Amino acid sequence: MFELGVFFGVMGLAALWLVWTLLRRGNRRTETAEGLLIEQARREQAASDRSSYSSNAMHNSSTHGNKYRP
Repeated sequence: MFELGVFFGVMGLAALWLVWTLLRRGNRRTETAEGLLIEQARREQAASDRSSYSSNAMHNSSTHGNKYRP
């Protein structure tokens, strides 16, 4: 029973540490225009990657028009 208390105590402390870390971080804004440009470029690259590496783009086929089912 003691071990269970220690286990839950450690889990609780880990959860509190994570909450504290996230709250301490907050929603900090980028202070320079360079940071904003980097963030915008990464966001645009992620959007491009999502469309370029979709299932249809990778397999180059559509299962809507034929009866093939992988």
